[in-house]
Amino acid sequence: GYDPLDPHGNITIKWDLLQSNPGSNDGLSFEGQLGPQTGGLFIQLLPYTSSLKGGNIVIVKVSILNFQLYRHIEQPGWKMGWDWTGDEVIWAMQGAEATEQGNCSRFKGGQLPHCCEKSPFIVDLLPGAPYNMQTTNCCKGGILSSMIQDPSKFGAVFQMSTSAATDKSGFHMPENFTIGVPGYTCAKPVQVAPSKYSSDGGRRWTQALAPLFLVQSAAAAAKDYLEQNVFGETPSLLQQIKDSNRESPSLVMCSQHMCPIRVHWHVKQSYTHYWRVKITVNNLNILKNYSQWNLVALHPNLKSLIQVFSFNYEPLNQYGQINDTGIFWGIEYYNDMLLQEGESGNVQTEMLLLKDPDMFTFREGWGFPRRILFNGDECVMPPPDQYPRLPNTAQLGAQLSFSTILFSLWLLILCAEQ
Repeated sequence: GYDPLDPHGNITIKWDLLQSNPGSNDGLSFEGQLGPQTGGLFIQLLPYTSSLKGGNIVIVKVSILNFQLYRHIEQPGWKMGWDWTGDEVIWAMQGAEATEQGNCSRFKGGQLPHCCEKSPFIVDLLPGAPYNMQTTNCCKGGILSSMIQDPSKFGAVFQMSTSAATDKSGFHMPENFTIGVPGYTCAKPVQVAPSKYSSDGGRRWTQALAPLFLVQSAAAAAKDYLEQNVFGETPSLLQQIKDSNRESPSLVMCSQHMCPIRVHWHVKQSYTHYWRVKITVNNLNILKNYSQWNLVALHPNLKSLIQVFSFNYEPLNQYGQINDTGIFWGIEYYNDMLLQEGESGNVQTEMLLLKDPDMFTFREGWGFPRRILFNGDECVMPPPDQYPRLPNTAQLGAQLSFSTILFSLWLLILCAEQ
């Protein structure tokens, strides 16, 4: 569905027809449009015709691009699938591989195709794959970063050569695409301007014969996530399946709420012109850690943020002057990995904010966030009437005592666990 914090976010899959041998490339006719509407994205696909004559060997370059500001693709990564419209096979691949070869008994002698499945599933290669199997931006195990966290790792690319055993009319775009990530569904393909590739230091440019887009809805199924990961039946530790190709099961520490993540927002100190907040994220999952985690917070005073001490921070300013939302994530090699539940299963930071005289108050729980999202999943907030209250301004040490700050901390932990 439509996400107001990331209104243009989507996962785009682009197919570029690089070579058709032999034949011509005229007659491709795609038109369409892409735009937001309530509940998701829509694409209109108009009639497609092809007049590629005389051959059926086609080389295709496929790019998967995560155009989402803060949602990323976690382990076990993307798993792209489609249905061929004819009897096509994949002869060879670089940068990815099919999970099943399928039945290739109709081919006699010589090298068999890489995949003969009618509905193949393609996965990314693992890091350290042989150089002759790699392409640019491949081999990350299917993991894609969000655009803000790491712009160099938000895309994946693979190439393949395909052919149809009996149909000589040319390349036909597959249908019924999937990305293999829970909560995402594919739209229909639409043609766009051809991709261009540089060579000779940018002095020469070549372009694809026929480019096509596939756009994924950026809506995560929160209800399904809760039913499968929080309220579902969980086997014992000895029965857990440890498979790097499958997502780790959610086995959380026993608590009243049984949620895998707890976010603690602690109003730590109030100064004359500033106030300080401490944020702690606890992983209550016994088996699963979170690499490249991120936290999105919505609070009106974020527009006057002065400093964040041990997290990266970037505002999510999607509406001009409205700057009340930001994304926090870990510093590489320091706290970008949120470990399993235990003594080290937490990350924390402090931030300093300016008291904006036009809006600042500690009344009615104003000092606490309106929304919190962890890795794109909405967090359950405590009821507003349970938010702690504090004085608006800094007082003398005797008046703003340590017991007042401690009381605020204790209430917030109690609220977060309900």
